[in-house]
Amino acid sequence: MGIFAFVFLSSSLFLFYFVFSDAADRITQSQSLSDGTNLVSKNGSFVLGFFSTGNSTNRYLGIWYNNIPVRTVVWVANWRNPIRDSSGVLMLNSSGSLVLLSQNKTIAWSASSTKEVGSPVVELLDSGNLVLREEDEENPGSYLWQSFDYPSDTWLPGMKLGWDLRTGFERRLTAWKSPDDPSPGELSCGIELHNYPEVVMKNGSKNYDRTGPWNGIGFSGAIGVKANQVYDFDFVSNKDEVYFIYHTIKNSVITRAVVNQTSYLYERYIWIEADKKWIPYMIQPQDKCDIYNLCGAYGNCIIGESPICQCIEGFKPRSTERWNPDDWAKGCVRTTELSCDDKDKIGFVKFVGLKLPDTTYSWVNKSMNLNECRVKCLNNCSCMAYSNTDIRDGGSGCALWYGDLIDIRQVAANGQDLYIRMPASKKVNQDKQKMKVIVAVATVIAVVFGVLLIAYCICKRKNFREKMRDKGMIDQNIDGQSEDLELPFFSLAIIAIATNKFSSNNKLGEGGFGLVYKGILADGQEIAVKRLSQNSRQGLSEFKNEVKSIAKLQHRNLVRLLGYCIEGEEKVLIYEYMPNGSLDSFIFG
Repeated sequence: MGIFAFVFLSSSLFLFYFVFSDAADRITQSQSLSDGTNLVSKNGSFVLGFFSTGNSTNRYLGIWYNNIPVRTVVWVANWRNPIRDSSGVLMLNSSGSLVLLSQNKTIAWSASSTKEVGSPVVELLDSGNLVLREEDEENPGSYLWQSFDYPSDTWLPGMKLGWDLRTGFERRLTAWKSPDDPSPGELSCGIELHNYPEVVMKNGSKNYDRTGPWNGIGFSGAIGVKANQVYDFDFVSNKDEVYFIYHTIKNSVITRAVVNQTSYLYERYIWIEADKKWIPYMIQPQDKCDIYNLCGAYGNCIIGESPICQCIEGFKPRSTERWNPDDWAKGCVRTTELSCDDKDKIGFVKFVGLKLPDTTYSWVNKSMNLNECRVKCLNNCSCMAYSNTDIRDGGSGCALWYGDLIDIRQVAANGQDLYIRMPASKKVNQDKQKMKVIVAVATVIAVVFGVLLIAYCICKRKNFREKMRDKGMIDQNIDGQSEDLELPFFSLAIIAIATNKFSSNNKLGEGGFGLVYKGILADGQEIAVKRLSQNSRQGLSEFKNEVKSIAKLQHRNLVRLLGYCIEGEEKVLIYEYMPNGSLDSFIFG
């Protein structure tokens, strides 16, 4: 009799949906949802029902888009425990818990509230969120339970990714094992609760990809997370919660993010109604250099036809005998060891445009300024670097890193300034002497009118250099590389980006010295890049002398030298680009 009453109730529910379509977005304690019937959200955006994948006969309770012809499942209830036949029934039991029953009334999945329940209802919202709430609850955002707290592989607008610090509860994306198997895979994505939180993708228990910490406008290691016309986003970190959330700017836009075990990617898609298909909007990792800690401590990955690891300035490979992909993860060590006995022997070098290091061993104070941050780091021998926590409005807050700096990378966009602890070298004293000379020259200029022309040229060159540095297209002087050359120093990464990784399509010509490429800097300026052959017999000192000589030869009929680069075996000169060719092409045809 009990089985008959249960079946009769399910049949009544089936008829009830067709007669009262306005109530088809919810069920009460006197109703149930059986395999073959669906809940549809109020405005028809999402469906809750039973489905199978591929050729499998396993049945799952899930949510998918209602108006998209390609069934796209965004949430699965019983992904760990499929039902083997079509006997599944979803209902509210007498205690107000939401239960999914299979044959013989075995519980395949359940959800309950920690609060006492009166008259509960289960409702599918137009956001794709399945909620359990009191029927007479006046606050539309007050839920006893919600599916948004238990995501599977898909991140929907309005869904928080992160932690409730009051309860220790985490919301984390976990990939399907395969397109035909919704059970949890190894790839997951969530927020790591360090002192300086950041979004991390994990493969099992190992870090796979890292965005870097939030800096007020984005993540330094996730160039795809930036202002756009599709969705806006926010990162919230306070004493109660730490989470990342996004919302669509236009309600007509359908977008979702997925953690994909097959491709090992975080993928964002947008639905194109005209083409009736999903198109990728962004992916993470963007390239192999985004893979976590590929180059080890103090290593910088440069992407080309294949990734290349180099030590940042002031460091050398830990494995000195060889430096190949098998040794990259061993990282780099300092060329000159630090001494903590004398603070006068310690300084900091500013690195521009970096993905900030792994924040596992970090410390944060959001009320300190950058100068206070420097002093704090200088006074602690274990502090290896510091930076602002927020780069808006000139920068604010203080973040310190202790121990080796892991998973850093120079990036074209979103990169941030990082001040790394270094031994004080002769460059520090030379900089002080230069400042005295500049002051003396300025005094002479005020007296001697004839020096004004030279001062104008020097000032113009300095302004150009500062402009380029502010835009992240040149680096600070490091280890005395450009201390006497009086020209901007461009990093190899910036040059590689400008020339499309020294693409053959950008090649302008070649000769015994090497190759010349056309490039475009981030501000749109066109440049000509002379990349000296590594087979050239010209040494470092000869190259520097050449740079000095060319820099002094400034004439309106000569191509202007804009800067240079010295990294490892690479020696590069950057000239202004002549779109009509040089003068000799007109003289000699």
